[in-house]
Amino acid sequence: MNPLAPRPTIGVFDSGFGGLTVLKELVALIPGADYLYFGDTARLPYGSKSVETVARYAVEATHFLERQGANLLVIACNTATALALDQITGAVHVPVIGVVEPGAEQASAASKNRRVVVIGTEATVSSHAYLKALQRRAIEAREKACPLLVPLVEEGWVEHAVTEQVARIYLQDAFGDGFQGADVLVLGCTHYPLIKPLLRRVAPPHVSIVDSAHSTAYAVSGKIAEICVSSAQGPAGQPTLRFFATDSAEKFRRMGPNFLGHPVDSVEHVDLKE
Repeated sequence: MNPLAPRPTIGVFDSGFGGLTVLKELVALIPGADYLYFGDTARLPYGSKSVETVARYAVEATHFLERQGANLLVIACNTATALALDQITGAVHVPVIGVVEPGAEQASAASKNRRVVVIGTEATVSSHAYLKALQRRAIEAREKACPLLVPLVEEGWVEHAVTEQVARIYLQDAFGDGFQGADVLVLGCTHYPLIKPLLRRVAPPHVSIVDSAHSTAYAVSGKIAEICVSSAQGPAGQPTLRFFATDSAEKFRRMGPNFLGHPVDSVEHVDLKE
């Protein structure tokens, strides 16, 4: 790798706040990079919108990140990855990594029984993106939509008894009816890492948990090494972070630390119609 290669500028896109869990993993694994995070908070949730609308929104956002100097894009939104990754990849001029394939790859590596449960939002599950990705790896998968978990996480109820009971009901259903032998649980939503300890308690003891945010960070690290820009091991100094949001910057500053794990000092408001 060329030691004089520039620091990577990694653009991270999500419909809202959940992608900050991906950014958190990226910064931990690749501190020697500059990060641009775009949250399309004015137009979330994406899950209720058509494929065409999600693709249009996602392409607009990723074009913005590319104009800001991103030389690698991470689609940290499961819905946008599931519905629009091909359109995004075709519309930009830099490498693009979504969250689905890295999660499926790690699940395949972790599963001995070749049976995997995926939990996610209605839109991600309806797309069957994880199901197809796992089938390509000879994995039998069961998908389970868990629509109540995102609002509970955003409410801050990450260790609340209500959240634990809801998660228990979802997982009992997902691992029931002949699927008790599944040995991996894939967190197919970027909000779910916040309740990973809770999910560990309610999931069957023999089950490994695969966090697609963590898997994606490793995929990005590999891509950076491949394209010969600075890596986490290089003498590249501290990361820089810039945040962009299409809705209230104040709300982003308030909500962001719950997902990122440290304060979000400065958020720039963006109106993509301008």
